[in-house]
This record gives sequence, structure tokens and C-alpha cells, in this order.
Amino acid sequence: MEKQDIFTLLNGAVKMHRSQYNATSDAVWLASLPCATPKTVLDVGIGSGGVALCLHHHFPDAQITGLDITDDILDVCRDNAKINNCDIELLHQDIFTWSTPKTYDLVITNPPYFTGTPTTRNPKAHHNTDLRLWIRRCVARVRPRGYFCTIVDAGRLGDVVMAMNKTCGDITIIPLFGAKNTAERVLVRGRACSKGPCVIYKGLAMNCDSILRDGLTIQKILSNISA
Repeated sequence: MEKQDIFTLLNGAVKMHRSQYNATSDAVWLASLPCATPKTVLDVGIGSGGVALCLHHHFPDAQITGLDITDDILDVCRDNAKINNCDIELLHQDIFTWSTPKTYDLVITNPPYFTGTPTTRNPKAHHNTDLRLWIRRCVARVRPRGYFCTIVDAGRLGDVVMAMNKTCGDITIIPLFGAKNTAERVLVRGRACSKGPCVIYKGLAMNCDSILRDGLTIQKILSNISA
């Protein structure tokens, strides 16, 4: 294995094969969002495994299941899990049609929120998808009092909150800012079967080293964020 075939996340803690499905900083941010230690995790649209492997770094004892509709991306994820000594159950399933009674302590997803011309590198992937339905299907797999976490483009926040509103409370919203004055991404967390209020925190910089390099979780730095 050539050194240049590998890149890392979390300052080297997570290793990944370079491929056409490379994880971005969104994966690191999303994995930092859970506020309680889960025993079971479902990663919907697991892709090459960036979110799941960062989660494994934060919660090494969690049992992680990953779901995706694309065979070759699951192969990439399987290889990435192997080089990180992480055991992930991988399911070739579509969240829109998958039928199971199983629920999880944590359901997490970096959903296909993009619209426009489908990508040619992964034509089987969901594109121009019904984001609200995607979120509702994910939330349905959360056990009572368990958590749902996602990251989306800031412009799709309304769709996410609308989809969560009937079944989740304690909704936490954390904007992420780049060079613009408006948020580029938004982290959203909710708790199933809860009546707790929605809280919007002051935003964080998308290049925040405490998350991206030092490997802190959002929960660990909340004391530095003013509600």
C-alpha cells in the first residue's frame, strides 16, 4: 500500500483510502455532534465511511451499522473499516424501501441534500431526493429517547426541522460559517419522543481546529458557545 493512497481525518486518528468517494470535513463535524454515548448506531447513506469511522474514534464500543444503495461505495467503506480495525455491519439497502423493526440509540446521516444535475461519478446515488421523507425514514429508526443527528446545507434547514418536528424534541441547531456572513452548513440534533424546546446556538467556524484536528466533540465545547 503506497502512502499516497491514504489520507487521514482527525489529525491522523482515522485513515481512509483515496477514491472517488472521499470524505470531507462534513463527516468530522457530523460525528462530533452526538451528546450521549450510544450502544447502537445506524449511519444512513454511509458512503465511504467517514462519519462512521470518526464516530468509532469518539465511541469505540458502539456497534455501528451502515446502509447504502451503491455496491462499489460499500466496498470502499469495507476497506476503510478494515484499515481502522473497525467492525461495521454494512447493508445494501435503500432507506426509502428498507423494512425493519429494529431501532437504534443513534441514527446519523449526511443526506443527499444537493439538487440539480446528478453526478456522473455515482449515478446510482440519490439525487434531487425528497429530503423530508429521507429524514422521516431515518427518525423512524431511532428508539424512544434516542437521538437523530444530521448535517445539511443551511438552505435546507427548514426541510429538516419540518421533518423532525412531529416526532422529535430537544432539537439543537448549530450553524457553521465559512468566509461568508451567512451559514454554509447546519448541524441538527433531535431526541425521539421528547417534548423539549428547540435551541439555536451561536455558530462555529467551519475550519475550527478543536473539532477537525483535536477531535473534540460538540458536547465538550458547548460551554464555549453562548445559547
